[in-house]
Amino acid sequence: MAAGSGPESAAGSERASGGERIAGLNGWLAERASEMEAMLGRFVSIESPTDDPRATARMGEVAVGELTAGGEGFLADAESEAVPAAAVPGTPERGPHRLVRLPGRRADAAPLLLLGHVDTVWARGTLARLPWRIERGVATGPGVYDMKAGLVQTIWALRALDAAGLPPARPLTVLWNTDEEAGSQASRALLEREGRKAAAGLVMEPSLPGGGVKTSRRGVGLLRVEVTGRAAHAGLDPERGVNAILELSRIALEASALSDPASGVTVNVGLIRGGTRTNVVPAKASADLDLRMDDPEAGELILRRLRGLRPRHPDARALWSGGVNRPPLTRSGEVLRLYRTARRLASVLDWALPEGAAGGGSDGNILAGLGVPVLDGLGPLGDGAHAEHEQVVVSDLPRRAALLAALLLDL
Repeated sequence: MAAGSGPESAAGSERASGGERIAGLNGWLAERASEMEAMLGRFVSIESPTDDPRATARMGEVAVGELTAGGEGFLADAESEAVPAAAVPGTPERGPHRLVRLPGRRADAAPLLLLGHVDTVWARGTLARLPWRIERGVATGPGVYDMKAGLVQTIWALRALDAAGLPPARPLTVLWNTDEEAGSQASRALLEREGRKAAAGLVMEPSLPGGGVKTSRRGVGLLRVEVTGRAAHAGLDPERGVNAILELSRIALEASALSDPASGVTVNVGLIRGGTRTNVVPAKASADLDLRMDDPEAGELILRRLRGLRPRHPDARALWSGGVNRPPLTRSGEVLRLYRTARRLASVLDWALPEGAAGGGSDGNILAGLGVPVLDGLGPLGDGAHAEHEQVVVSDLPRRAALLAALLLDL
């Protein structure tokens, strides 16, 4: 793609209005829709479960190769780096994260941070059961919606700008990590380091149902409570035991009762472990809890209340660990400014871009916790994240890539 022979020629000269530019970018991308679909198929066909470091390394290598290959404008100056994942005690090894830095017109401006992830929730071998396919304009396959289509949109938005000879307004940092689906523990320090430098974050996670972007996300807490009782023979002397499972069950019920959806707080006891044999009074039991909150103060309050829950038996003990993994992404004035810019640019394409809230967390929450304004859900229109019917509407890919390209010119 030679500079000056892409969407710039269709959109007019450098003096063309923003509306003409986005229409030209959209037209150029629409002409390459089949190439976008083919890239998406290649990406989906590279299985990349979070717990397979070789697989995620391969996916990251291929995606960065597509991003940096063949650029003749600002993409030719891309600087890419594979960043080793941080070791996290008690978790499997993760593959290297990927950073790509790109120049902008305002060299001294704070960069925009474009977030994505190359890992999926799907185990290796899923592709044999849920193969990549496109039927009636809908693409399916493991990871197609969350979030390999978002990677494709990022790559093609940058290709469109490069072909047009239109560098982004600010320098860009593209950060694709390998552990987002597992809570980003091995990439959190990297996300925070790059986030502190950024003017804003744009997250290519899937859109809301109906295609809206996400201007708020609930915060996420991950907690574990471990209860210690006392073992005894269940038949000979059960009265000498302290049943850790029963003590944990009482705590679990009390924890669940703290849920208050009306105030934006929910507690889910999602996993319980305990016991050794049926004829032994169990001495150990533990539970993992998922906590969701709409604002930081509510999160801190519920954490204090949870950590205050104790066993009823005087000889049992409870140990709480964990905390807020991803703080809430709140609908601040700066977030609304990003959304209104995106809505204005989308309107050029006769597209009424809606907004909304999401119950799940993303890496955008981590940036929000640093005070960085974030616009999330810029990824594909589709459905079924983490579900067997995961799907993307392929006709929507070019215009969403065009919207991202226009945002990079405007912000």
